[in-house]
Amino acid sequence: MPSPLDTLASDDPMARAFAEARAAAVRGEVPVGAAIAKYGRVIASAGNRTLQDRDPTAHAEMLALRAAAQAIGSERLIDCDLYVTLEPCAMCAGAISFARIRRLYFAADDPKGGAVEHGPRFFAQATCHHAPEVYGGIRETEAADLLRAFFKDKRAPK
Repeated sequence: MPSPLDTLASDDPMARAFAEARAAAVRGEVPVGAAIAKYGRVIASAGNRTLQDRDPTAHAEMLALRAAAQAIGSERLIDCDLYVTLEPCAMCAGAISFARIRRLYFAADDPKGGAVEHGPRFFAQATCHHAPEVYGGIRETEAADLLRAFFKDKRAPK
């Protein structure tokens, strides 16, 4: 079976994030994907791998940040934008801040675990060293539907 990443026709960062989310779902991971672009070109992307890697920090955002830092040879991702299919959690928001991401684009809100527009609102805290520009709600319905379908399937009797 071809990977959802094999069918990606463009280098659109949000499309890449969605392809990564779909690939994560195929692996049995929560379908969240992320892509990082510098000057409009995707330099890194990843989907959740917490189960596969047996690593609670293997969120799509964290993996994409690590890959982008390796790709450009710096822990500071200046002039980079992060695209993610779900509002980042507190851990990921902290890493986004430390990486100096320029802009954060996310699809679905996460009222329970999100930390950007929900919960601690990480980037609005006085202790936040760097806050990216934030744009939420991009392809929100598509992301929410993907997550709902994944969890509905997980709860279905086998």
